[in-house]
Amino acid sequence: MNPSLIRRLLLVSSLVLAGFLGATGLALDQAFRNSLDASRTQRMEALLYTLLAAASLEEEGLVVEPPLADARFRTLESGLYARILDDAGRAVWRSQSLMGQAWSGTGTLPPGEQRWAEGQAAGEAVLVLSYGLEWEDPAVGAGRFTVELAEALSLRQAELQAYRQGLWGWLLGAAAALLLAQVMIQRWGLAPLRRVAGELDAIRRGKRQSLDENYPRELLPLTQSLNRLLKAERERGTRYRQALADLAHSLKTPLAVLRSRVESDPDTPAPAEVIEQIERMDSSLQYHLGRASRAGRAGLGESSPAAPVITRLQRAIPMPADRDVRIDVHCQPEARFPGPEADLMELLGNLLDNAAKWAASRIRLTVDQHQGRQLTLVVEDDGPGIPDTLRAQVLERGIRGDQSRPGQGLGLAVVRDLVNDYEGDLTISQSPLGGASLRVRLPLRPGVLAAT
Repeated sequence: MNPSLIRRLLLVSSLVLAGFLGATGLALDQAFRNSLDASRTQRMEALLYTLLAAASLEEEGLVVEPPLADARFRTLESGLYARILDDAGRAVWRSQSLMGQAWSGTGTLPPGEQRWAEGQAAGEAVLVLSYGLEWEDPAVGAGRFTVELAEALSLRQAELQAYRQGLWGWLLGAAAALLLAQVMIQRWGLAPLRRVAGELDAIRRGKRQSLDENYPRELLPLTQSLNRLLKAERERGTRYRQALADLAHSLKTPLAVLRSRVESDPDTPAPAEVIEQIERMDSSLQYHLGRASRAGRAGLGESSPAAPVITRLQRAIPMPADRDVRIDVHCQPEARFPGPEADLMELLGNLLDNAAKWAASRIRLTVDQHQGRQLTLVVEDDGPGIPDTLRAQVLERGIRGDQSRPGQGLGLAVVRDLVNDYEGDLTISQSPLGGASLRVRLPLRPGVLAAT
């Protein structure tokens, strides 16, 4: 099944929007990581300078006098650590946050050199900023030291995770809002197309004759062309029916005269072939008049209950005098035919009349309506059946399966044409009763379902 325009547009818009917002989210995430790294670098360098500003040279080495500006230096396992190494690599000072905790050494540095490295402190991964310096004090002397400042990597990850949750939450919210806006815009933009479809359906059901002219400029060529096509089709159908009606009426009188002449003298009956040919001409005339009356009628939205028509047909179908034939009917009470009663009468009448000619003792008529989508009519008999080689031929006008049986070979051709008018299908098969099974399937339109 082909997807609707709204679904197609929404699918494409969703893919484009997902790609755009995904790329935007990745770009913002990368920009925030870069900003976070730059901010951390500046922050750690500022903290290093704060340590140096609070440092003084003592006999035991370079020490930092409390209190320090950042309270995390005074909190155990806070994620921010500092220490000072002498030239031999021994720690001469450690922040309170590092008390009793191990810190894998990163080595000393010569004065003036700075280094960034990852290491382990207080049992967690840290980023270490090391800075080598030479300190002189006239009262104490001089010495070379390495100041190390470490910040837990988990702090950066926590900030990044919090940012990502907020970022993707807002992006998903924006995506949902944009998709909703697109759905509303597309529904509004495609409303004229839905209106065209609704008016075409109303035309098909016989509630309108043409489309409105009040449409957007882009759709006017389409609607105007459809209106011209509908008008031309109506005129063509009218001319077709009028021509057939004129022809039929012009032939009915001569046929009636011929029939009265050949039947007026009982002493000299007309040859059988003359009577047969007159009957064939009259049957053909009635057949084409019926087709003309049905032209353009199917699909106008009219529907008829099937049960009353079947009841009347049971009383009207002529049964053979030489056989006792009964009709078993199984009809759903809610079953409806998607057209006028006359068409259903003609369709079922021909099917039952054909079955009555061949049935030995039993005819079964089954009428089912399947979930409001399809009407199925099945006529079966217990006669000789229709051979596979003749099943296609008996549907042609003037073809009979057995020339010894009465009829003109028009009944099943009329059924076939009616079924085609209603866009259904007719199949012939073997019946469980032993004879032929003729199954008609007719699609039901929404108007028929609403009438049930």
